[in-house]
Amino acid sequence: MTKLKLGPLEDDKPVKLTIELPAAIFRDLKSYAEILTRNGDATVPIEPAKLIAPMIERFMATDRAFAKARRSAAQSVPGAAERSG
Repeated sequence: MTKLKLGPLEDDKPVKLTIELPAAIFRDLKSYAEILTRNGDATVPIEPAKLIAPMIERFMATDRAFAKARRSAAQSVPGAAERSG
């Protein structure tokens, strides 16, 4: 079984965005969704568009420079840490 960075997807209320992707990235998303489904991490086939948010979330969660900049910004604004949740 292939170890993918994404696991089961949470069902959360989405915010609708419209984006354009290069065809190659869309093909890769389709392949990723197929592999994720085949690995048994999903009970029904996954739509490639549903992978975008978890991938971005994972990317930001593992980006150390982003985390550092975010902490820096929160420290420079009084009360920002309490509001960010």
